[in-house]
Amino acid sequence: MALSPVPGGSTVDAVLDQLQAEVSGGGWRVGDRIPGELDLAARLGVSRPAVREAIRALAHVGVLEVRRGDGTYVRSSADPRPLLRRVARATLRDVFEVQLAYDVQAARLAARRRTDEDVERLAGLLAARNEATGAEAFGETDARFHHGVAEAARNPVLIEAHRYFQGRLRDSMATVRLDREVPEAGPAAHAAVLDAIVARDATAAARAAAAVVEPTLAVLETLVAADEASGESR
Repeated sequence: MALSPVPGGSTVDAVLDQLQAEVSGGGWRVGDRIPGELDLAARLGVSRPAVREAIRALAHVGVLEVRRGDGTYVRSSADPRPLLRRVARATLRDVFEVQLAYDVQAARLAARRRTDEDVERLAGLLAARNEATGAEAFGETDARFHHGVAEAARNPVLIEAHRYFQGRLRDSMATVRLDREVPEAGPAAHAAVLDAIVARDATAAARAAAAVVEPTLAVLETLVAADEASGESR
């Protein structure tokens, strides 16, 4: 099976699918050294970081082995994608549980303490989020908007905690964009957060922030429970 350029907006997931297809289809056999990152990136039409992330994921579950200074080799022809999805969903649930706590309090405080400059900046961040298309860009712009709300809260501890958390949120939102079973809150839900902050309505802001996270978290809870039940049945 020949590698082909992947569609935009789903780079890491699509790269992982193509690499796994090469292994499962016999294009790369156990013991073979696969092409280098630069070659794969050119053939798939993606960035080297996207290729590196897909290789890292497959190496983590034992399909590939990265030998420093030598290359990457096929170790197993097993398909790890169901396992990777189960692990990713469990991690997503953890992240969204924390995000719910951070975002509700950040929105509540931002509604009380925001400045006109904060409002202008948040409007720009929200517009960038709404315009993002690719998974990585979407994850980045979503995390920036939520961190902007935390900054408007003017609580240095909350800001630093959210800054530390921002990287995980960015990666998690990129994963959500790629997982069709997991919903994401759209522009209207995020606009409701900003509108409440503009109106200085702390109660409405907290409620709107919760409404952004809770539907996704509820689906993740269901999916993780189903994955765990499936694992127990085996």
